Amino acid sequence: MSVTSARQPTLFIPHGGGPCFFMDPPQAAPHLWDRMAEYLRGIAASLPQRPRALLVISGHWEAPRPTVNTAAHPTLLFDYYGFPEHTYRLTYPVAGAPDLAAEVRRLLAAAGIATAEDGTRGLDHGVFIPLKVAFPDADIPVLQLSLQQGLDPQAHLAIGRALAPLRDQDVLIIGSGMSYHNLRLLFSGRGNAEAQAFDDWLVAAATAPDPERRDALLREWETAPFARVCHPEEEHLIPLMVAAGAAGADVGRHVYGEHLAGKALSAFRFG
Repeated sequence: MSVTSARQPTLFIPHGGGPCFFMDPPQAAPHLWDRMAEYLRGIAASLPQRPRALLVISGHWEAPRPTVNTAAHPTLLFDYYGFPEHTYRLTYPVAGAPDLAAEVRRLLAAAGIATAEDGTRGLDHGVFIPLKVAFPDADIPVLQLSLQQGLDPQAHLAIGRALAPLRDQDVLIIGSGMSYHNLRLLFSGRGNAEAQAFDDWLVAAATAPDPERRDALLREWETAPFARVCHPEEEHLIPLMVAAGAAGADVGRHVYGEHLAGKALSAFRFG
């Protein structure tokens, strides 16, 4: 594959709640999702050049082995519930990336990581919802890679390290999740201080100037203040490990932060 003059970064982005950007916000908080949407809309212009493909790891797909979606024209998986009817008719007619899927499997195999493929699963809302905001023209091929069941942070850092060469082949690697994901507390008005303490730790860890120290901290994320309060289950945090693993020696930057319903949220860029 050709090598470009500018390396693509890796990203850990928030994907919001369900189809939040494509429905009316609550009357009590009419601008609830505005800052997150603004961040997502700014991603394309922040890149060194237009990527030839997007490789997305979403918190909404786990498989026994890291699994690539090999569909040439992936459908959409509306894996959210109880939202307005029109949000189940959203479209994102993007091309898949079967050639990139084969390269991903080759790179992971070379690192001793067994993989699988799936040609029928649709792109879940952790993929198509933020991409509709960030890349609305749906003109850049998309490949989704699953998380590995068990959600071992070390394993996902290793997956990212194996995929790092793709950055020099004009592939943008995106971990799509949420830095805070306790749906029971999110809009409760409770747990705001705990969310801030965890976010402070996460920002310091992800932006640590020593990449080895960064990876060591992320491996031990459960020891962070209020880690299990903010992530009762960690599937929305683990995509960060893939993005950080693919960062190599590139130091992380805190590129988005806000308080949504009082809960601190963050996004990171490496490179």
